[in-house]
Amino acid sequence: MPKRILETERLFLRELVPEDAPELAWVLCDRENMRFYRDPFDFASVEAWIQRNILRYRDHGFGLWALVLKAGDVFIGDCGLVPQIVDGDPELEIGYHLNRQYQGLGYATEAAAGCIEHAFKVLGRARVISLIRPEHTASRRVAERNDMTVEKETIFVGLPHLVYVRHSPYA
Repeated sequence: MPKRILETERLFLRELVPEDAPELAWVLCDRENMRFYRDPFDFASVEAWIQRNILRYRDHGFGLWALVLKAGDVFIGDCGLVPQIVDGDPELEIGYHLNRQYQGLGYATEAAAGCIEHAFKVLGRARVISLIRPEHTASRRVAERNDMTVEKETIFVGLPHLVYVRHSPYA
């Protein structure tokens, strides 16, 4: 049974397992869903994505987690915390990817809020960021609903990104 990490009103986040690959492929292999990435994933890339996150759990105690609706135990995507290097500085990023049929229902905002609290209260982090392509208005709304603000613009993985930030009220 995969380890549950956190719970929100409608969702729980648990560690990804290799058996999640078919469901996660519906998200990461979808050309429209991944239009802000260079390319959508293929199935082998989804499997590698899961393995990278399993290594992150071991090495850091966090990573991207399976995003699951409590009602019906439905896998709808991933959300979590990822260590990044941005402009030479170590950062903790909140990332999320949802199946298109579950977008626009507040799930990404709710899951990201849970991850922010986890980063601040459980991991003791002073700040978290989200790296968002400027034209990705839906993702920008998720960050803004979670009281994140644009700190700067940067080039990340060869593409322009906005760096949204939120500082811990507990630091």
